[in-house]
Amino acid sequence: MGILNRAETAAFFMGRDHFAILTHRRPDGDTLGSAALLCRGLRQLGKTAFVLENPEVTPKYTYLMDGLTKKEAGEDDMVVCVDVAAKSMLPQVFSHLENRIALRIDHHINDRSFTENELVEPETAACGEVVYGVLKQMGIVLEEEMAKALYTAVSTDTGCFRYGNTTPETFRAAADCAAVYKNLRKLNQMLFETFSLARLRIQGWMVENAQFMAGGKICICAIPLQVEQQMGVTEDDMENISGFPRTIAGVVVAATLRQDADRVKISVRTDSTVDASAICAKFGGGGHRGAAGANLEMPMDEAVKVLIKHLPQI
Repeated sequence: MGILNRAETAAFFMGRDHFAILTHRRPDGDTLGSAALLCRGLRQLGKTAFVLENPEVTPKYTYLMDGLTKKEAGEDDMVVCVDVAAKSMLPQVFSHLENRIALRIDHHINDRSFTENELVEPETAACGEVVYGVLKQMGIVLEEEMAKALYTAVSTDTGCFRYGNTTPETFRAAADCAAVYKNLRKLNQMLFETFSLARLRIQGWMVENAQFMAGGKICICAIPLQVEQQMGVTEDDMENISGFPRTIAGVVVAATLRQDADRVKISVRTDSTVDASAICAKFGGGGHRGAAGANLEMPMDEAVKVLIKHLPQI
């Protein structure tokens, strides 16, 4: 396996053609923005590139995929994944491509690498920022649709530039977007300022049913699937819901648990004093110091008990 830098990754793309780009399950703004940015950048260079159709893409982000997708990778396609930290993050429809991934571009640490080559920058705020750095090495010109994709990636993964992962380079990428795409106000409103009633109701339910420990420093919100169904929330409504408990005054570690088919997805958010990735690594997951995730293949009540057992003493 090759550990690549940005220049080597640019050379990888320049020396090849016909690319199929994969995104992760429950796709967010970073994985989709990164995929759209990479696809459009490669096309600008005369390459053949597509984003493979992810059935879990929600209406909120369909604007990113317009004209970029196809259903299946061809036999000769070079398969690339973006913002995918582990095989378990791939949707089931992509499982047959797991052993064909020639390159992973990411910003999540994973000690169990699963691709032939990888470019991973754990100190970079968003995967979209990494992709943009590679494309600049290749001499692309940032166009309006590319800027929209890049801004979606970096803004959503930094909580609109509020999270601790935001760096000066992140702001520089956003500034490049602002120079090209003139309607960031409308995009920001859609991404960060508009909530459905169902979203507000589920937040109210979380406040009423949260479990607090360590004198209020730890907050656990376990959301049963039936509650989501009763509230009528969509995946768009639930995006970044794991960050909500961290907004409660005094909370240092917030863990949100959601049911997903035969597993429970754990999302941990912390302040700078606790390493979220170290918590999730105990369950085979990972991420960043302030935000990480993992999956447990067990019922919700058991998952809560296991999580509590492995939480740090605060």
